[in-house]
Amino acid sequence: MKAQIWSSVVSLVLIEGKGLLPMDDNGLSDPYCKFRLGNEKYKSKVAAKTLNPRWLEQFDLHMYDDQTSVLEISVWDKDVGSKDDFMGRCQVDLSELKREETHHIEKELEDGAGSVSFLLTITGHASHAHSPPCWGADGFLKPQIGSAGNETITDLANYMPDPRERLEVQRRFSLLRSLRNLNDVGLLQVKVIKATGLLAADFGGKSDPFCVLELTNARLQTQTIYKTLNPEWGKVFTFQVKDIHSILEVSCYDEDRNKSAEFLGKVAIPLLRIKNGERKAFFLKDKKLRRRTKGSIVLEMEVIYNSIKASWRTFNPKEVKYLQMEQKFKRQVLVRNLQRVSRLVMAVVNTGRFVKSCFEWESKTRSITAFIMYVLMVWNFELYMLPLVLLSIFFKYYIVRSVMEGRTDQQEEAEEEEQDEDEDDEERGKVRREKSKSFKEKLQAIQDVCQTVQNGLDEVASLGESVKNAFNWTVPFLSWLAVITLAIATVVLYFIPLRYLVLVWGINKFTKKLRNPNAIPNNELLDFLSRVPSDEELIEYKELKSEETQQLSPKKKKTS
Repeated sequence: MKAQIWSSVVSLVLIEGKGLLPMDDNGLSDPYCKFRLGNEKYKSKVAAKTLNPRWLEQFDLHMYDDQTSVLEISVWDKDVGSKDDFMGRCQVDLSELKREETHHIEKELEDGAGSVSFLLTITGHASHAHSPPCWGADGFLKPQIGSAGNETITDLANYMPDPRERLEVQRRFSLLRSLRNLNDVGLLQVKVIKATGLLAADFGGKSDPFCVLELTNARLQTQTIYKTLNPEWGKVFTFQVKDIHSILEVSCYDEDRNKSAEFLGKVAIPLLRIKNGERKAFFLKDKKLRRRTKGSIVLEMEVIYNSIKASWRTFNPKEVKYLQMEQKFKRQVLVRNLQRVSRLVMAVVNTGRFVKSCFEWESKTRSITAFIMYVLMVWNFELYMLPLVLLSIFFKYYIVRSVMEGRTDQQEEAEEEEQDEDEDDEERGKVRREKSKSFKEKLQAIQDVCQTVQNGLDEVASLGESVKNAFNWTVPFLSWLAVITLAIATVVLYFIPLRYLVLVWGINKFTKKLRNPNAIPNNELLDFLSRVPSDEELIEYKELKSEETQQLSPKKKKTS
């Protein structure tokens, strides 16, 4: 079997540049970055007419034992019809960085030419001298001396868990330590066992697969197993959990030496759905996490977290993921978003019609009941009753959810719509290729406007669906958190006058920036709802079953 010729993979996510030099007559620049590690070179896209570009691109470079470990970064200004202008450079000595850990680096360019920021991870090392991982008292794997210097040894073959060290980790995230380092919510351990039946990406009917694990902006990678569709990686990865509502994304790729890696499949796993210690096969999906693809991956995961810290973090701004799939305008996506918004609007309209029917006495029984309830509520209303009403809605849906186990019809319908969308995309792609380039440029402005409308509809629909799913107990942790918060609000409103609460709230808002100049302005309610998945996200996180894959196989043959 072919051996891995590189020693490590340097995964770099280029985020942005700040305060770059103006190189054009208009006082701006068209900057892009070049990267060089040994003999390997990459170049980013061009950000037009800006001194503060935001690239958001990801690159994988390879380290070799017999080559330099200094990463060279240079910034250039793109000029049409002439040589590009040099804007500045900087260097990063990779030997000084800890491996198997994502570093957020902001590097100043030489001679005060601005700065560039990026995420950098050294991972994917295939070590030959193995030793069992050692857990420290802080709950993280201790660096050990390996064949390529200081690194975290995470080979599953020699992994021997120590009950005493595990107890120390559990003590670290116990409720008694809830006020220590509120950003340290928990610890995630992922054992990447193997994959089976992957897609053949090479001419010989084989692939050179490797696996990438992403938790928000943290990105780690296994070694490459060559010439196989059933790789066995046997690696253990550890992540620090900053938000228990984060999504673990596990992707499989085929390594191509002279070009970018080829995508094989992907799964997205919410941390709150993880069953500790369960070894499980996950069937792979496509890049959009909507349709099934070939193969499965076997994982064993364990997450330990502090519930108090996790709850506190829920009401704070969500960490932005820098590297996300670019949203493009698609007719079917626009139509689907319109349908999602229409369902929300119809729910409001139907509620209005119900109220109107009570006023118009279409049903005497209904109108008399509504009238009596209205008089009693208005006559006896107190402010603390408002959260009680919301609590009653939560408990109503809790009973409904206990009686009726989840709905799958809506998800299956959405998946069928997505399949139709993909087929429609292929047809439109053929039509586009027949059109001239000039005509495409004329349509670009219209597409930009339509994309803005499409994304706006998606935000509105997602917000409404998040409210619905919070009441529907889609994520029990969040629903229980809302119930506890409303119960506390009921008690507080019963004993404390509203004017005092509004006064404390206003003082906190006005003085927050003075007490903490680096504080990010936020809305606690919107931060909470940002953790509740929309209907579209529920489809992406839906776990595929083996029988579903078997049922789909005839359809795949038919559409191929």
